[in-house]
Amino acid sequence: MDAGAQAFAGVARQTAYIEVTAVSAINEYSRLVAADRLYLDHAATTPMLAEAKAAMVEALDRWANPSSPHADGRAARAVLEDARGRIAQALGWQAHVIFTSGATEAIAMALGHAPTDTIATSPVEHDSVLRVTPGVHRLPVDRNGRVDMTLPAGRPRVIAVQHVNNETGVIQPLDEVERTGALIFADCAQSAGKLPLPDADMVAISAHKFGGPPGTGALLVKDLALLRPSGGQEQGYRAGTENLPGILGMMAALEGRRDWLPGAEHLRARLDRGIEAAGGEVVAKDASRIAAIASYRMPGVSARAQLIQFDMAGISVSAGSACSSGSLKTGHVLHAMGWDDVAASEVVRVSFGPTTDDADVDRFLRHWSSMAEHGRR
Repeated sequence: MDAGAQAFAGVARQTAYIEVTAVSAINEYSRLVAADRLYLDHAATTPMLAEAKAAMVEALDRWANPSSPHADGRAARAVLEDARGRIAQALGWQAHVIFTSGATEAIAMALGHAPTDTIATSPVEHDSVLRVTPGVHRLPVDRNGRVDMTLPAGRPRVIAVQHVNNETGVIQPLDEVERTGALIFADCAQSAGKLPLPDADMVAISAHKFGGPPGTGALLVKDLALLRPSGGQEQGYRAGTENLPGILGMMAALEGRRDWLPGAEHLRARLDRGIEAAGGEVVAKDASRIAAIASYRMPGVSARAQLIQFDMAGISVSAGSACSSGSLKTGHVLHAMGWDDVAASEVVRVSFGPTTDDADVDRFLRHWSSMAEHGRR
């Protein structure tokens, strides 16, 4: 090997060593950072519960198609139907359960085929509802995000309202709606597994909001005649092989720990007080809100700047819905509540999970207060 080739080989070895060392350092840094991170974005996705993970791992051995007529398929079908019944029982639901890939698909199944002149909804709904209900009657909301359930003339056939708002945590009093023949569709993505389901005709749920796996959910229906058949599975109302591991993970999550929400009331109240003491504003302060979700305004500091600084400090929060916060754009919910562009652009969302505790709230408040004070200066 001539001198040039030897030099080249030496450089190659040195480069490879540097690359391996750099990757190792990055991995170690990521491990240390992850270990110290504070996750306060459970409304986007909450970490899977241990029992849900275990159920999915066990279910991976049940590889047969539940629609197959042979013994293996029939065994998988039996497990699937058992899960369907147990999920309904865990939710207190006494009617049909149609498995879906999540709440978004369930919403499209329930509302996507209905004539728009038969639906009334609100402007603070999740994007997945607004996308499939263009041009429908929008029920007004007040400054605290509470929907005025007074129905318009003509009496719509379907009233579609979120049970718990995904950005503000506001709980809508769906049980107080005067139906007069109208059907209620409830988006319960943020409330299922936490609060009792409202008295509704159709309900959408999503497993990854209550400790189950992503990509799994269900549409709960009192009367299958409300749906349009669209496939060969799920009693003819959905096409595609059922995700048995995901469904069993969702079942396990619903049957797992569900006693943490009352304790979150204390945490949210503690955070509300701390934010106001530091000069912040609690969004929808006077409304009934679920303890797991809250939004706060930091006057003079944009949500974009807040998210970057919180992330650098190892704290995960969001600005509005996870479906839109990736672009850091101000969501439609605050605008519908009467907030102007500047104030709405200064709001971030904090959401709790089963493991959130006082130390987590205090850590977030220290960073929030420091950031707010710096913004005032």
